[in-house]
Amino acid sequence: MNDSSAGSALTIQMLEWLAERPRSYAETLEAWKTSCPRLTIWEDAVRESLVRVERGAVLFTPAGAALVQNVESRSPDTIASSTSAATTSR
Repeated sequence: MNDSSAGSALTIQMLEWLAERPRSYAETLEAWKTSCPRLTIWEDAVRESLVRVERGAVLFTPAGAALVQNVESRSPDTIASSTSAATTSR
């Protein structure tokens, strides 16, 4: 798996994590900000307008909500496969 697809899989994993319950900006950065220049999960999600920060809370944009909904409609085997590949490539 190349770096961009690993980044995409990790971005999706972060979006799924955000969808579990409301998350604060501080909690999200603690969990997802990294100093590794090759793993820019949080920065990618912001740059791609998938999430926004409002009053200290991380919220989905319409594009982010649509992506999460699309992922949730996929089969669990496909999601597990992409997430497993992304976490093992780190």
